Amino acid sequence: MYKALIIDDEKPVQIAIQKLGHWKYYHTDPPHLAVNGKDALNAMREFHPDLVFVDMNMPVMDGASFLMKASQEFPQSQYIVVSGYDQFSYAQQAIRYGACEYLLKPVVEEELNAAIEKALLRIDPDAVFGESSETVPEEISPEEVVRIIKEYIESNYCQNIKITMFAEKYFFSIEYLTKLFRNKYGFTIYEYVLKLRMERAKELLEDENNKIIDIAGRLGYADNHYFSKAFRTYYNISPSLYRKEFLSKKE
Repeated sequence: MYKALIIDDEKPVQIAIQKLGHWKYYHTDPPHLAVNGKDALNAMREFHPDLVFVDMNMPVMDGASFLMKASQEFPQSQYIVVSGYDQFSYAQQAIRYGACEYLLKPVVEEELNAAIEKALLRIDPDAVFGESSETVPEEISPEEVVRIIKEYIESNYCQNIKITMFAEKYFFSIEYLTKLFRNKYGFTIYEYVLKLRMERAKELLEDENNKIIDIAGRLGYADNHYFSKAFRTYYNISPSLYRKEFLSKKE
């Protein structure tokens, strides 16, 4: 089996390469990870990877410095640059230091696997790659992603929902996901969670058998204080006063 190393300080990029690479098909073990060039060199000395994916802009030791040192110490490894910079000078620099391919972010599945195959064939021109039972991830449009997120929120708004879970799953930045969701539905993801919680809070408060402290817990708040503060900020009235006014209107 071939060995691979991903060097990037952006978690979503690491995840994207891990998910989109057809590792079984190319007889490659799941990639190791590093967040900068210095850590990567230490890792390479331990397990000698065949494939190395490297970002150009990293802390501690950037991609150019890493490539210059690694290509001298590990000339047998194949280096694939995955960068957010499309300027020719960056690509030229990467190739000068031994990179066999230069890919742009966000990572595209077809381009990634073509680069993997090209790199492995440079190691072994007679290599034959086999069919894999591995499920290849389907491409999901941004519109479909925000629809899925909305449906998830509507079923789980009482849970602790973090935007990072969606960003890592669908390989989008938090800023981009927030913009997509707002453009589609008129709310940010957090605003939509709050909206659903507050609407449900009103319904629960209108039943006098529900204790306010229990309502807070059912809606995902750690205690009654945080719930009451959120409700008052949203509706400009406390939960207890809202209940009192609602019940008085029923009489």
